[in-house]
Amino acid sequence: MAGHSKWKNIQRRKNAQDAKRGKIFMKMAKEIFVAAKQGGGDPDMNPSLRLAVDKAKANNMPNDNIDRAIKKATGDLEGVNYEELTYEGYGPGGVAVMVQVLTDNKNRTASEIRHAFNKNGGNLGENGCVAFMFDRKGYIEIDRETTEADEDEMLLVAIEAGAEEMETTDETFEIYTDPESFGEVKSALEENGYTLETAEITMLPQTLSPLSEDDTKKMIRLVETLEDNEDVQDVYHNLDADDEVLAQL
Repeated sequence: MAGHSKWKNIQRRKNAQDAKRGKIFMKMAKEIFVAAKQGGGDPDMNPSLRLAVDKAKANNMPNDNIDRAIKKATGDLEGVNYEELTYEGYGPGGVAVMVQVLTDNKNRTASEIRHAFNKNGGNLGENGCVAFMFDRKGYIEIDRETTEADEDEMLLVAIEAGAEEMETTDETFEIYTDPESFGEVKSALEENGYTLETAEITMLPQTLSPLSEDDTKKMIRLVETLEDNEDVQDVYHNLDADDEVLAQL
């Protein structure tokens, strides 16, 4: 699981840029819409919706936007219907890539995703071609600089709530859970006063794939192109990016 946080700084930078253009709010609204559509409009009774709302608030999405997305999903307001789709393929050098989207026009989205892969040295594959290389996990990140925490105490809280393991770096504590235990672990940490930098259900690669510097740059361009698409919610991959190359970029 190590290496997941390498891309978090890039992801945060992209999120900040998207927020300025309003794209992140559209993506969050779609995620809230689908969660409410599938499990109801009460976050207390719908863990998926609660997670989507928490994610939206962490990105400073206004409450009016959140409420509007829920009302559209529950029929209180007219709105479009979004379909959840996952595309799988390979980036430069054979890196595994999974792209999760929410779209109201799957033909348009499929064309745009395929174009992004082709333009940036990758190719779109068949469903299932890389999914087996990833595990669906809960991921929680706590910033060491903003949290004065005893590592053993934090681990005990997390493990008692159902966490599978915790890794530490110079900058962060990283806690991993199975998806079913994620909500309980998240709540336990928050109730014990820990500030969560990241809390999400994600796809973690089982192994990482190193690339040359040139292919790493191409892979980054592919990820950025995909993330710029308003229909794309998440991009997962198994690139083992060299720290020095990332620093240059």
